[in-house]
Amino acid sequence: MKANDSFPQRIVCLTEEPTEVLYALGEENRIVGISGFTVRPPRARKEKPKVSAFTSAKVDEILALKPDLVIGFSDIQADIARELIRAGIEVWISNHRSVEGILAYIRRLGAMVGAYEKAERYAQRAEAHLEEVRRAAAQLPQRPKVYFEEWDEPIITGIRWVTELIGIAGGDDVFPEHARESLAKHRILADGSEVVQRAPDIIFGSWCGKRFRPEKVAARTGWESIPAVRSGDLHEIKSPIILQPGPAALFDGLDAIHAVIAHWSEKASRI
Repeated sequence: MKANDSFPQRIVCLTEEPTEVLYALGEENRIVGISGFTVRPPRARKEKPKVSAFTSAKVDEILALKPDLVIGFSDIQADIARELIRAGIEVWISNHRSVEGILAYIRRLGAMVGAYEKAERYAQRAEAHLEEVRRAAAQLPQRPKVYFEEWDEPIITGIRWVTELIGIAGGDDVFPEHARESLAKHRILADGSEVVQRAPDIIFGSWCGKRFRPEKVAARTGWESIPAVRSGDLHEIKSPIILQPGPAALFDGLDAIHAVIAHWSEKASRI
């Protein structure tokens, strides 16, 4: 790193997506602290100190790292941000919730560290992948109705970028009206019978922080009549590749969803 580098040189990442982006851009040397939930890239966990969870952080340890920028995500980290700002630290809290928002985030973060051209190439690579999957999905013989469950108690439906990725992958989210709700509390289903009524062909589960239990979902009252339950099409999408509003969702998350949808579509076309 050049001594006269005017861009941030000591960055703490409170969530995984800025860590993943900075590593992808070859700017990982700027990172001095990461979230304890970080799994991508795997080497980050070995190389960087873990100083935060999602709703809490070791503020004293963050301050000891003398960061010139702390990056977080969403209103849920507002209290952490406020405490750091009061301590004189510059904080950027992003709040993107869509596929376009993720692409813009990559470009914006790249510009903030003086790596705009690398970020632009990376964003274009993601856009090309989205288009490749979209074209493949357009060739599928049938589009399934898809239910995505982000949490089980209470039942929470998928956030906007998840719904958009389902559409790109060849499916139709059965709760599209919930996708625009950025806060999880506004995506809670008061009654699980709503899922029964919408009769999804595929159920995806991604319970952040714990393993998806398809047998538990299938045993819910009345859910035995759902096409996805009858056919056994209940699938886990690991939360690190779909519930982080970063590159993982645009690559591995999208691919995982598309693989299940493509298999279902080919199977349905033979019935």
